[in-house]
Amino acid sequence: MNDALALPVGTTLDRFIHRKQEDFPYATGELSQLLRDIALAAKIVSREISRYDQNTTGAVGLQNVQGEQQQKMDMIANIRFIRALRNGGEVCAIVSEEEEDIIHTGNAHAKYIVAMDPLDGSSNLDVNIPVGTIFSVYRRVSTQQEQGTLADCLQQGTQQVAAGYILYGASTMLVYTTGRGVNGFTYEPSLGEFFLSHPDIKIPATGHDYSCNEANVSFFPLGIQNYLAFCKAEKYSSRYIGSLVADFHRNLLKGGIYFYPGTDKNPEGKLRLLYECNPLAFLAEQAGGKATDGVARILEKMPAQLHERCPLVIGSAEMVDKVQKYMTL
Repeated sequence: MNDALALPVGTTLDRFIHRKQEDFPYATGELSQLLRDIALAAKIVSREISRYDQNTTGAVGLQNVQGEQQQKMDMIANIRFIRALRNGGEVCAIVSEEEEDIIHTGNAHAKYIVAMDPLDGSSNLDVNIPVGTIFSVYRRVSTQQEQGTLADCLQQGTQQVAAGYILYGASTMLVYTTGRGVNGFTYEPSLGEFFLSHPDIKIPATGHDYSCNEANVSFFPLGIQNYLAFCKAEKYSSRYIGSLVADFHRNLLKGGIYFYPGTDKNPEGKLRLLYECNPLAFLAEQAGGKATDGVARILEKMPAQLHERCPLVIGSAEMVDKVQKYMTL
């Protein structure tokens, strides 16, 4: 049984992290501090989102490295998380969706690398739809006398030591794993604390909801088109928010499947391997689910570029298996 079940719901994140640190005899507190730094930035971003006004609303008229319109909150979230991770001192380099190159923190002695999407789905904020932050943590492979390197950042998802997301919705939630199950914490703004609310999350083995942008169905691979036809024949429900964290979170708790496959125009899909697919795949597997690109396991893919894109099929294990069968017919 996961130790989280032995802790009362309402345990603070700090207390939980301290308790779980005992599971890692080799740890000396750096990873625990890194997770606290992420939680601190999440509180600040949550506050900024909740008081969304003309200073934080809309686009800034610039494009990020992905060719996407940058929203004001994209830049705010990016700055907040970089600042928290730099000042925390446990991260030597950061990969961010909003930055073309590696961000060196000046902490050459630090053990960890963080890859992140500071604010996924930010364009949805203008219509008050939930958005999120996604993060992934790796242990560096270079020596600790130099700044983080490209080799530190381009590691397989199997090498992640922690991953998670923050959902900014009706409430703010932080969900993370360090490879020993998945636990969720809900933010209580009046106390300024995250409290354990969802211990030892397990995704149901199957479900009746699917999430995808059906406007692109005619451009999807034939196997995905056939799986969608199966879903409709079985009277599954289409549940697509268009905010990756929100769609994944729902399926994680209730069961279901999310897919963003390649298309004729973009065979590699839209989502980024390092800071979207890998961390969510780690969470899915730790919760008993699966994540593939339609054929191969996401966590075994070797990235070649910082902003590499990847098709994603993720969710309840039996549903992902069914998609893979359709993809190989």
